[in-house]
Amino acid sequence: MALSGDQSGFAGPLAGIRIVEFAGLGPLPHCMRMLAGLGADVIRIEREGPQPLTDPNAAWGRSILRLDLAGEDGRQAALALCAEADIVTEGFRPGVMERLGLGPDVLLAANPRLIYGRMTGWGQTGPLSRTAGHDITYLAITGALAAMGDPDAPPRPPLNLVGDYGGGSMLLAFGLLAALHERGISGQGQVVDAAIVDGVASMMATFAEGELSLDRDASLLGGAAPFYRCYRCADGLDIAVGAIEPHFYAELLRLIEAPAQLLDDQYDERTWPQCATQLAAIFATRPRTAWMERLTGSDACAAPVLTLAEAGQHPQMVQRQPPAPLGHAPAAAPVPRFSRTPGAWRANDDATDRLHRWGIQIPVVQDAAP
Repeated sequence: MALSGDQSGFAGPLAGIRIVEFAGLGPLPHCMRMLAGLGADVIRIEREGPQPLTDPNAAWGRSILRLDLAGEDGRQAALALCAEADIVTEGFRPGVMERLGLGPDVLLAANPRLIYGRMTGWGQTGPLSRTAGHDITYLAITGALAAMGDPDAPPRPPLNLVGDYGGGSMLLAFGLLAALHERGISGQGQVVDAAIVDGVASMMATFAEGELSLDRDASLLGGAAPFYRCYRCADGLDIAVGAIEPHFYAELLRLIEAPAQLLDDQYDERTWPQCATQLAAIFATRPRTAWMERLTGSDACAAPVLTLAEAGQHPQMVQRQPPAPLGHAPAAAPVPRFSRTPGAWRANDDATDRLHRWGIQIPVVQDAAP
């Protein structure tokens, strides 16, 4: 696959790939941050004036160009950028980009090799496609939300990690890279329709054959099993246990000095409430630090439940995710890791400089580099 553009200063397997990102929230900027970390050359187009909401993922690895897309000058500037891009991404409701004169038919006609990524919750088609939604509503209709939380209370959403990011940005990144690979064979671009409901449904297919229950009071992976849940320690801090396999569960029971016979009926759902009560009573006798002194480094599959701030100090996370030295709030290192072409964070440069590198001269209404 031929790469376009100047690759100087960019590190990673996507060096030379040019992306125009029409600013959105949630999964789209997260996806663009990931691709920028792997070397993609990204220009993010934001609307003029104060931004209604901010997204921390927008502050990494790309230039910000502010344009009035409703005006002819702004539209022409966007068209010029998209004509030089490998990928264009947007996260608006279906029809918005078409009304702006920046839909895929227009852009692909001018740039037949363009990959046009569309990130939405409901997708480009279907009865809900033009309605508003958020992570929790997307999870609600996929069967995922019903499987989460305490069985005696309404479901509790898992932040927006499962929908927006797991089912959204990861799906978009997967689709864009697959389309780039195919373009290297055919020489042609195409539209990638990435919908959060599709991504979550794909992940939920793991449970379709029924081997793992989704009933919240009998879900092995949902917190019902005594060997796969969290327990509170004597100091009020929590510990996570994930000893699914019998030999790991046996190791856990040995190290916390629990009755060995708990292993006998490990997978008997009828015993789970009583076993969980016993384990809860044991964990409540010591502070978390004492338990981790026993469990760390073993195969008991136990870990402290850390806050985000605490996680940044854990030795494993420090080794795997060193802070990015860009002079503002640290973020995770670019992932995944590559042996020969590792990614790297680069500071957001001035939009004018990046436009010059692309060989484009357009009037810059306002540019910014957080």
